[in-house]
Amino acid sequence: MAGFKAWAALSTAGAALAAGNAITADGTNFTMTAEGMSYLFHVDPETLDLTHDHFGGPTDDFIAPANVDPNGWVTGLSNVRREFPDIGRSDFRLPAIHITHGDGSTVTALLYESHEVMDGKPEIPGLPATFGNSDDVSTLQVKLYDNYSDIGAMLSYSVFPKSNAIARSFQITNNCSETIHIERGSSFSIDLPNIEDLEMLELAGDWANERHRVRHPIRYGETGFRSTTGYTSHLHNNFFALMPSTTTESAGEAWGFGLIWTGSFQAMAEKFSNGFVRVLLGLNPLHSSIPVQPGETFYSPEAVGIYSSKGLNEMSQSFHRLYRNNLSRSNKTFSTRPVLLNSWEGVYNDYNASTIERIARQSAELGISLFVNDDGWFGKTPYARVNDTAGLGDWTPNPDRFPNGFANYIDTATGYSVANASSRDLQFGLWFEPEMVNPNSTLYHEHPDWAMHSNNYPRTLTRNQLVLNVGLPEVQEFIINSVSEILDMGNISYIKWDNNRGMHEIATPAADYNYMLGMYNVINNLTTRYPDILWEGCASGGGRFDAGLLHYWPQSWTSDNNDAVDRLSIQMGTSLAYPLSSMGCHVGEVPYGLTDRSTSIWYRAHVALMCGSFGFELDPAHLSPDEEAAIPGILEAWEKVNPIVISGTFYRLAIPDETNWPAVQFISEDGKTVVVFAFMQKPMVKPAAPPLKMQGLDPAARYSSDGEVFAGSYSGATLMNAGVNLQWGTTEFQSMMFFLYKE
Repeated sequence: MAGFKAWAALSTAGAALAAGNAITADGTNFTMTAEGMSYLFHVDPETLDLTHDHFGGPTDDFIAPANVDPNGWVTGLSNVRREFPDIGRSDFRLPAIHITHGDGSTVTALLYESHEVMDGKPEIPGLPATFGNSDDVSTLQVKLYDNYSDIGAMLSYSVFPKSNAIARSFQITNNCSETIHIERGSSFSIDLPNIEDLEMLELAGDWANERHRVRHPIRYGETGFRSTTGYTSHLHNNFFALMPSTTTESAGEAWGFGLIWTGSFQAMAEKFSNGFVRVLLGLNPLHSSIPVQPGETFYSPEAVGIYSSKGLNEMSQSFHRLYRNNLSRSNKTFSTRPVLLNSWEGVYNDYNASTIERIARQSAELGISLFVNDDGWFGKTPYARVNDTAGLGDWTPNPDRFPNGFANYIDTATGYSVANASSRDLQFGLWFEPEMVNPNSTLYHEHPDWAMHSNNYPRTLTRNQLVLNVGLPEVQEFIINSVSEILDMGNISYIKWDNNRGMHEIATPAADYNYMLGMYNVINNLTTRYPDILWEGCASGGGRFDAGLLHYWPQSWTSDNNDAVDRLSIQMGTSLAYPLSSMGCHVGEVPYGLTDRSTSIWYRAHVALMCGSFGFELDPAHLSPDEEAAIPGILEAWEKVNPIVISGTFYRLAIPDETNWPAVQFISEDGKTVVVFAFMQKPMVKPAAPPLKMQGLDPAARYSSDGEVFAGSYSGATLMNAGVNLQWGTTEFQSMMFFLYKE
């Protein structure tokens, strides 16, 4: 065993102070302060373990720990609220870090060594993470060491005062002579006190049914969920919130946790016999066992914890603010997005050059700014992409579909002038699925070993395709070069990056972690090389709607389900953690294929206009005269609304899970304009619709309407406390959008 290291002194001369007084280190008592939140922990002077003290509303003092009866089997560290719990050493609860040493043992003792407070925030090598300068964020780094195994750790805490947020990550350095394995790694770990009646709110679903709110109590034992698909997945999102049962959208405490990661994950809340609740969010242990060679350092994904004292809306607004300002690095994040038309649901794979050019031309004639050519443009005979059985991996334009050349086709599309727009040509976008391969492709026949597989076990097809092992450097290079060659062919303004299946034959648990590092390298390379392209993520809809990818591109396709009624619930659930500016939603044809439901074009448009990326997904030739006549008004509404959706503050006024009359509200960044989207799902003789009460207004100011809702003006106090009575008709699925202007 390694000898003991010399421990750093447990006191410092006075208190170390970070920029803006966000972090103070009084000896080894650490206090992190935000505008409405405090986070406190300390080093136990006898054991050198890190002990958690508080994560909640503002506080200045360290209070005595709870009096837990020490008798029985539950003794020692099991009764301590720990900050970074390892395994063994008297703690029976789930650990945040679990390491298998070179000799096969698994007990670890990571104890305090030293700390440093700094302005700003360092990057995490190879991983997406929050960022900011000294005005935005301060960072505390705490070094730990296991004297018995020569393993070092670094905990990083970054405080974003304006967002009431703590970003946490850790790194493990192997200083010994044998390989170790990271079996479990939770980026955020915290032991909350005994909070009676605590509940978990998670986002669960499936394809075309993503991110629905599921709220359930925290009982004794483990309450949680995980993704084992290799990706974030449609089934579970790597966000959750904890709150007392009395917390609502606008009142009560809430703790939100989000993982900046795109791979498999696990979220857990373990309520122990003493009432303490251990919160863990990080890698899925089934897809871990990550080897760390001697001299190497493992870096965990980053996780974010946010506290709100004013309900779920305030928690969501903090996530939105943090993710827009300090996570999404795209230069399009705060730009108004162009209205687009995507070809997929209009023609699917069934088109030729004249068909797709006709759709592009009609898009421009309708006043739409961006035309997106979805799947089906690539692959050569015998592997032409005329359906979903062939062509993935062969990123060469199909010469049979584009006999005059793909560059000529792009020039033709971008040569159309957009109606009602002075000196503006149509923009062109393209669909890719670079992480996948069809067995019916030249790529697969040349490199079958590039597809993820496990020895001689059969390779499981989903949607007739396999997953490329993006953890391999040669696969990364192939994707970067293939996509770049297409982007260099012409004036391409937008890329939809799709991913249409999960991983099955993951040969080793660590393959998922290595895949993500490779994928981030690819996407970082391309988005850096082509910064002026608007990149949108997609994974069979919302299968990878996560903060990890939001770091690289500003928006993701929210769901493959374009039914506006379903989309309303999906978007409301997604908004718990993710800004509306990051969501894409389109107006589809009716009756809609997945649900056979018909709604008015204005209902569909109002649902889609709530999102930062707004557009249409249909063949313009299929528009009815009434629908076509409505499009100029819809585009005029988009022009007024989109800047507010991109940069404004969002409120869920009423959610479809709880009412027949759901509604949302945005307030512009300067506070002068309010836009409200209100819906009625089905007509009711009785009861009458409840008054719609606004939120976040200036109670002393007066607000006038655009005339559709009320005449004259009302005070902010009246609009928030009494509300307005909207006048609904007698048909189902009605909607309205109206503005309020601060006088």
